[in-house]
Amino acid sequence: MTFVLGLTGGIATGKTTVSEIFKEKGIPVVDADIGARVVVEPGTDGLKDIQEHFGEEVLRPDGSLDRKALGTIVFADSQQRETLNLLLGKHIRRWIREQKTHYLLTNPPLIILDIPLLFESNYSTEVDQVMVVALSEKTQLTRLMERDTLTRETAEQRIAAQLPIAEKIKRADVVIDNNGTRQETKKQVMEWLDHFFEETAALN
Repeated sequence: MTFVLGLTGGIATGKTTVSEIFKEKGIPVVDADIGARVVVEPGTDGLKDIQEHFGEEVLRPDGSLDRKALGTIVFADSQQRETLNLLLGKHIRRWIREQKTHYLLTNPPLIILDIPLLFESNYSTEVDQVMVVALSEKTQLTRLMERDTLTRETAEQRIAAQLPIAEKIKRADVVIDNNGTRQETKKQVMEWLDHFFEETAALN
């Protein structure tokens, strides 16, 4: 029986760092960010849906999606952001389920569903437990500004577009504290993995 762990967090809280640790250990990871790019590639229904709603201004000259232009629109307007999530939600969910099914065929003990908007998009029913990668609001803001070279106002806008990290912590089964170094974060993930495999072995 494969155990499905949902992995989520807030923007710039370090979810990708934790996802990479799982990959390093050979754990299959379904990355929703990859799916979100795949479903809007030229010629896809996802890109067509975006073009029909947002217009040509969100396309590059070669017909591909201009993510920066789209981001400027949706992060400044919650209604437009909600519309985008509705337009792409079904395409991304289908992609995630296809990837999950693909990995399940090999019957691994553990699969990670790495989904930034796991709670916001109601993926809780797709997983057995949820792991949230968290850090303080101050550190989150600082890391986001540095990572994406954003002004404080823009960074705060993007953080506010997601469910507050404090709320995600309340809903989590497991919380990884990413306020420290990568090694400290990795230690927590490895402790969870060791415990998981010990429990799995005891059941078999």
